[in-house]
Amino acid sequence: MKSVEQHIEDCLGLVAPPQPTEIDLDHAHGTVLAETVASPVSLPGFDNSAMDGYAVRSGDVAEASPEVPARLAVVADIPAGDPTPVAVRPGMCARIMTGAPMPDGADAVVPVEWTDGDTVRVTIDRPARPGNAVRRAGDDIAAGTVVLEAGSLIGAGEMGVLAAVGRRSVPAHPRPRVVVLSTGEELVEPGRPLGPGQIWESNSFMVAAAARDAGCEVYRHGFVGDDPRTVMQTLEDLLLRADVVVTTGGVSMGAHDVVKEVLSQKGVHFTQVAVQPGKPQGYGSIGPDRTPILTLPGNPVSAFVSFQVFVRPVLLKLRGLEPAPLTEYRARLTDPVASPPGRRSYLRGSLSAPTADGRRTVSPVHRQGSHQLSVLAGSNALVVVPEDVTELPSGTEVEVRVLPGT
Repeated sequence: MKSVEQHIEDCLGLVAPPQPTEIDLDHAHGTVLAETVASPVSLPGFDNSAMDGYAVRSGDVAEASPEVPARLAVVADIPAGDPTPVAVRPGMCARIMTGAPMPDGADAVVPVEWTDGDTVRVTIDRPARPGNAVRRAGDDIAAGTVVLEAGSLIGAGEMGVLAAVGRRSVPAHPRPRVVVLSTGEELVEPGRPLGPGQIWESNSFMVAAAARDAGCEVYRHGFVGDDPRTVMQTLEDLLLRADVVVTTGGVSMGAHDVVKEVLSQKGVHFTQVAVQPGKPQGYGSIGPDRTPILTLPGNPVSAFVSFQVFVRPVLLKLRGLEPAPLTEYRARLTDPVASPPGRRSYLRGSLSAPTADGRRTVSPVHRQGSHQLSVLAGSNALVVVPEDVTELPSGTEVEVRVLPGT
């Protein structure tokens, strides 16, 4: 059987690093920045007030107290965005709003809570040091400072930074478009009645969600039956929507494994990988644009594990990110586990939070069958058992991979 590492490498070989495109800021969230961004200006661009209050000369209120308050003439009202030049001379102040530019001569802001709020002659009952409640020009970002590096994932904070430095669009790697398709004559859309021998289709919902967790745009086609002509026609029709196609079912050794039947003729490779669950796998390219296709087993847990181990790195590469495996921790087993010889097992489990000294435990679920989908809902990690290990007692320290979105 093929090694896990070799199959990952073969799958990654299907795709090239993406070319960036200019993306409007309204649509940049979730994409990966393709160039380093520096601020063309300092932020803030001018000294401004951090609070609603009064812009004062600090010396005028240095001795202010409840017993002997300072009283200053209010000579101006400065709202945010007001470009009118204002100057504050000794014995005077200006009422000022948060974000408004500091007037000439003022070096501090007295919060309105320290005053009687008068708009003609304000009473101030405590001192304010120079710089109090003042945001200095450039104290966030100096002009020319790099604010985001190429390769940064554009989340909510990054969106704010890009807008703040004036970027209306950025060169970025867009989210890959993933088409998800399941196969099987026994499948029925959830919500419809079941006939004899039928099951509600779940794989496409699960795999589509996992692809969204990986940061992709997803089109869930649902499922088709086992007619070879229908399967091939459906796949060809879906290629216009796809940067990657992911299928589940029809890849093993059965008489009706239709995906293997039709795609083998198109140059897609089918193999057996030394992994449990998920031994039968397929990978290749189809259509005039050589669209990558990854075909996963139909058993739900096999499909899920296969996605996390083999498909997710491909999608990360297409996003312009490092195609790294799932985040790894070391943890001690709370229960013994078994694994078939010669195959690397990915057992579903529950990883604990770290203790004060950083130690973790992981509890394997008790039902590890590749068809037992229900245990995935309570699992947040995969326990990795190497190929040359068949049993591990409780207390053994093991490699654990954390599942996304948990």
